[in-house]
Amino acid sequence: MPFTVAIVGRPNVGKSTLFNRLVGRRLAITDDQPGVTRDLREGQARLGDLRFTILDTAGFEDESGDSLTARMRALTERAIAGADLCLFLVDARAGVTPVDAQLAAILRRSGKPVILAANKAEGRMGEAGVLEAFALGFGEVVALSAEHGEGLDELRHRLMPHLAHAAPAARADDAPPAGAEEAAAQAAEGEARPIRIAVIGRPNAGKSTLVNAILGEERMLTGPEAGITRDAIAVDVDWDGAAMRVFDTAGMRRKAKVQDRLERLSVADGLRAIRFAEVVVLLVDAQSPFDSQDLRLADLAEREGRAVVVGISKWDLAEDRQARMAALRTRFEELLPQLRGAPLVFLSAVTGQGLGRLRQAILDAHAVWNRRVPTGPLNRWLADITAAHPPPAPGGRRIRLRYLTQIKTRPPEFLLFCSRPEELPDAYRRYLVNGLRDAFDLPGTPIRLTLRKGENPYAGRGRGGR
Repeated sequence: MPFTVAIVGRPNVGKSTLFNRLVGRRLAITDDQPGVTRDLREGQARLGDLRFTILDTAGFEDESGDSLTARMRALTERAIAGADLCLFLVDARAGVTPVDAQLAAILRRSGKPVILAANKAEGRMGEAGVLEAFALGFGEVVALSAEHGEGLDELRHRLMPHLAHAAPAARADDAPPAGAEEAAAQAAEGEARPIRIAVIGRPNAGKSTLVNAILGEERMLTGPEAGITRDAIAVDVDWDGAAMRVFDTAGMRRKAKVQDRLERLSVADGLRAIRFAEVVVLLVDAQSPFDSQDLRLADLAEREGRAVVVGISKWDLAEDRQARMAALRTRFEELLPQLRGAPLVFLSAVTGQGLGRLRQAILDAHAVWNRRVPTGPLNRWLADITAAHPPPAPGGRRIRLRYLTQIKTRPPEFLLFCSRPEELPDAYRRYLVNGLRDAFDLPGTPIRLTLRKGENPYAGRGRGGR
């Protein structure tokens, strides 16, 4: 198992900034206001020649009961219990506070190795705070500036003895660097990689509860409050033999309603998760299904070319289920014809109802998204479908559809050679796309059809070199 380091500390001491510094890019959202991080975020840290798993945790506060901050504290305490070492961060400018002292006591009781670091130690303002931190009783204090990258060599020196006999972290990172999506998608065939899944939806649709149900543990922070999740958090899971990497994303409201800078960052993080995903699970609240924002998110996933599975959440609260099920299927087909055939899974993350069907729907959607149709059957189908419904004849001249081939998968993309592509009406293009979907069993997945002027590019090959 890789060596795991949990960064812990009270709010706004710079934990996420240090996390981003150690993983080498901005994975965690950072902001000047306290309490930005709420869930546990995991990444692969690189510090010189050291490799280890790093956990970014929520800010620790003196809170108990069932409030949001109390649940965040409980999640941080779970991270402490599961880590091999705790990197205790204090704010050198603010000095040691009573909450720092309380967290220090919890860390001592945990029995875990602790490295104490005073962040924001650059300049004279931080010097007094570094000296004050010695009173917490964890020995030598590492003076850091996560924002400017100062003190990392000393941190590496302090970590090295603990990692000397630990296995290096071997898992992939949370997300690719900018521009790496295509490179990842074109990885060598046969290489075992988890299916990347983004769970998206409006605030309070039950996304984090669903991810916890898939994981079989309370990894994500949940509760009745809307908008708890802020970062797009990625977790790996072996779901009954299927390797998946699941991104829990922040709830996305209509753009006009998003005024807060932090919410804009959260939405941008969720959109990035969609672009990185292979399958998007759109979670729709059964109590208020398919409002305008649900439709926008489904259309966004389709435009990004992702396989789509629709989960109808909180189904355990629904009444007259058979009638509602049929009505929802009909409404979905009417509102999103471009995703015709996409699976609708009726589920409850609380009771576990429908989780098995969701898993199978994800696997099926991923298989369709990767499907390749041979050229021979495609052109026999093209001849049959144009004979049944010939293309239009603008100006009295019939548009000739000459040759069809699939040029890409993920999603399936087809290239059609024809006589006057610019004059083929959109309605006939939709007729062809729907025909492809039905004839070659491509339900739900986005289908791209590109038109190009020309003859069959392969006509005449193999005839004496002419």
